Amino acid sequence: MADKFSFDIVSEVNMMEVDNAVNQARKELANRFDFKNSKSSIELNKNDKKITLIADNEYKMKALKDILEGRFAKRGVSIKSLDYKAQENAFEGYIRQTAEIISGLSSDRAKELSKLIRDSKIKVQAQIDGTKIKVISSKKDDLQLVIAYLRQLSFPLPLQFTNYR
Repeated sequence: MADKFSFDIVSEVNMMEVDNAVNQARKELANRFDFKNSKSSIELNKNDKKITLIADNEYKMKALKDILEGRFAKRGVSIKSLDYKAQENAFEGYIRQTAEIISGLSSDRAKELSKLIRDSKIKVQAQIDGTKIKVISSKKDDLQLVIAYLRQLSFPLPLQFTNYR
């Protein structure tokens, strides 16, 4: 039996599921009556990990976001992974908004998460390792307490727990 147990905290997004969700959102957009004769669109740039929404007006932009977020939820992709930027005016009076797909823990978010773990007073060690955090303890129960603690927090990024050993 090992005397140290560990798991990793990561924030990853399955880009294949994002692609599927965007394609389904496009199909719904094409079939919706309120978007007939509209130049509204949803485009995914896989290389930059950005989704561009173009709508005729504010009402249609809100409807586009609802369609996209609904499809994300159905495909099992967390809506927390979308970072909406400010709306801007596009061509001929249309509105454009981009949403970045956040994947990986930034160093600031990793430090914040590590501090939350330390403040919980659970006897574990949290080490930042690039875009993930390794949590180590001599008891599996303590690791499970940390996972339960982090799940009940409303952290602004989707968190996954991997490599549980």
